[in-house]
Amino acid sequence: MDFPQQLEACVKQANQALSRFIAPLPFQNTPVVETMQYGALLGGKRLRPFLVYATGHMFGVSTNTLDAPAAAVECIHAYSLIHDDLPAMDDDDLRRGLPTCHVKFGEANAILAGDALQTLGVLDFKRCRYAGSVGSRQNFDDF
Repeated sequence: MDFPQQLEACVKQANQALSRFIAPLPFQNTPVVETMQYGALLGGKRLRPFLVYATGHMFGVSTNTLDAPAAAVECIHAYSLIHDDLPAMDDDDLRRGLPTCHVKFGEANAILAGDALQTLGVLDFKRCRYAGSVGSRQNFDDF
């Protein structure tokens, strides 16, 4: 499989992982969760998750095990983009050719969604099964 095909497969896998991690959140169909979904699933190349999957695969880690850290880095990246677009920062109206979160859902919802995505990213890292040196298993319950 060449690089564009690998990247395309990664985008699909990362989007599915993101959707799975956002879906169980309470208060679905509320403005904050809708803003989170919009901000996290708006598109993008998913290079950060690609690096997570590629690195993990080099060490024999399964794709399913890598879903949590891949979703985590993408949640944290989405949070940073949402907050960067806010009027107090860059005050951007468009991201990837579409309205930014604060334009579409309001500034308060964008701030809360960004904060929630950052927290969700940390929780996704908590779900990770591998930490420290390659191959060492650790439980993150004490994190």
